[in-house]
Amino acid sequence: MLDSLITSKTRLRLLVKFFINADNHSHLRGLAEEFGESTNAIRKELNNLSEAGYLQKASEKNRISYRANTRHPLFFPLQGIIRKYIGLDTLVEEVLNRMGDVESVILTGDYANGLDTGTIDVSIKGDALNEEYLDNLGNRIQEMIDRKVNFTVLGQESQSGIILYNKAAE
Repeated sequence: MLDSLITSKTRLRLLVKFFINADNHSHLRGLAEEFGESTNAIRKELNNLSEAGYLQKASEKNRISYRANTRHPLFFPLQGIIRKYIGLDTLVEEVLNRMGDVESVILTGDYANGLDTGTIDVSIKGDALNEEYLDNLGNRIQEMIDRKVNFTVLGQESQSGIILYNKAAE
């Protein structure tokens, strides 16, 4: 869907990396290793996104570090598009529909770190959750968003990651 609009796979991977979680940052060589691509291809796209104002550059020692520009007027719409591209909106909607009293839904693992690996790790916290529903839900969501989903039900422990839903914030 989004890959037909943004034809550069490198650019799309960079957008996922930096816009799924605004705290993500990286440098040229780290991105080249992470994506398995040449530094020239990464450099070209980083320069394009920086010149357009979507990414911020910062010097750290001998390296230039990049991160999403959260002050850009299109930051939140672009972050929403990236999250919709990954399928996080569908995932949260399906969890809330029949899971019971969901307190929070937290994105963890690779996607929380901006890596589009095809496997989404999600932790769910709440009271009287319908855990049997999770087995079927994982398969159904995989068909809908074309990504594998691993669910973890949390007890009282907390989990770090990107909060996709928080009942207390409603």
